[in-house]
Amino acid sequence: MIAFTAAEIAEITNGRLDADPGITPLSVVTDSREATQGSLYVAKPGEQADGHDFVDAAFAAGAILALVERPVAAPDGRGYPTVLVADAVLAMGAIAAEAVRRIRAARSAAGDQLTVVGITGSAGKTTTKDLLAGILSTQGATVAPQGSYNGEVGVPLTVFRAGTDTRYLVIEMGATGIGHIRYLAEMVKPDIGVVLAVGTAHAGEFGGVENIARAKGEMVEGLTSAGTAIINLDDERVAAMRSRTSATVLGFSAEGRPDAVVQALNADTNAEGCPEFDLQLPDGEAPRHVRSRLIGAHHMGNLLAAASAACAAGVPGDRIAESLSQQAAASRWRMERTERPDGVTIINDAYNANPESMRAALRTLADLGRGRRTWAVLGAMLELGEDSIREHTAVGTQVVRLNISRLLVVGREARALYVSAVQEGSWGDECLFAETAEEAYQILDAELQPGDLVLFKSSNSVGLRHLGDRIALPPSPTPADERSTLL
Repeated sequence: MIAFTAAEIAEITNGRLDADPGITPLSVVTDSREATQGSLYVAKPGEQADGHDFVDAAFAAGAILALVERPVAAPDGRGYPTVLVADAVLAMGAIAAEAVRRIRAARSAAGDQLTVVGITGSAGKTTTKDLLAGILSTQGATVAPQGSYNGEVGVPLTVFRAGTDTRYLVIEMGATGIGHIRYLAEMVKPDIGVVLAVGTAHAGEFGGVENIARAKGEMVEGLTSAGTAIINLDDERVAAMRSRTSATVLGFSAEGRPDAVVQALNADTNAEGCPEFDLQLPDGEAPRHVRSRLIGAHHMGNLLAAASAACAAGVPGDRIAESLSQQAAASRWRMERTERPDGVTIINDAYNANPESMRAALRTLADLGRGRRTWAVLGAMLELGEDSIREHTAVGTQVVRLNISRLLVVGREARALYVSAVQEGSWGDECLFAETAEEAYQILDAELQPGDLVLFKSSNSVGLRHLGDRIALPPSPTPADERSTLL
């Protein structure tokens, strides 16, 4: 972390200092449970809890300074060392912006540079971030988000992990409205901006898909003429963003678009469901073969996006292809595959869900499940607004048309999916509905058989990822199994 004194923090944030001006935090946390000796605790108000209520706990755990929006006193009436600001989250952003500026200046003075890569899109951000960080880390010190830290709090927390030794800073950027990505881009000023896709996730919040495209395009608008915009030419709305940037445009395509300079040639998935292709890069060299360890053809775009950004960052093509072939999924609940000892295979892809990613996961299930009994355990896709019933209905129809053996729909918010599958011709024990995850667990625990392939997919807050984890555990021995062991 770049070191800031309390006095500097107050100046950067236009805050009121009530502390020793020389106090210098060693880390930044927004959760009092994560505070350690030397932490700066950011007391941000939240939807479920107010961080000001946990200032005592943060200082008890070792915090030495707090960023607050109102004065907070210790139980004995003494004031804590604080910087009082109008908005704690915006203050975090201001400190992060200054941290990036100082890292750039320090590296430039040493004759080197910091390369910042921003990644956005309706799907695939975290996977692409993981892939790119894996490539870049072979070339120099790389900092990337933990999990899916991609908002106005997560991006500063990622920046605070970087220092003057950081060569590459990878930033994942999410948004729930117009202006969010512009704010994040102004904070970190990316040299390379990646736009993956414009889908229908959060369509209800944005007020339509066109507004999503407008928001995602803020990434390329935030680039200077010296930057590089990485554009997915297979997505028409993303391809149209070429006119919205003064940066150099590097387009990629898995579908053979003639104007794409990064392409996947001879692309296919192998017997394990993993993408294989020949990677064409704009370096004049022959294509390099990539045999990915990720599951699903839909990862082709993520692989190409990571390759394109790495190429723009100056990584040699051989290193890019080698790294892409070595990397498996790095973040949990994203096509995460588990083989149970009894022969049941679990694919847990329930970290997130929207119509596009749901369709891709189901196609992967159908492809991998040839000759096996397949289960689709599906929950709601949230934040779709007025399109929710229509999109859930379409998924139910797709499940039947893909000949998925068994469908288990969990939760009333996804019931339209179950109804559409029944109407499409799936009934009896082929199509089941469970009100709760516990009810779904009882069904699966009783009915799964050796050789079954089970996909879990839902929006994050539905929580099917936890059901997937529970089912992935080895089944408990039955009384008969226990007797045979004793014998």
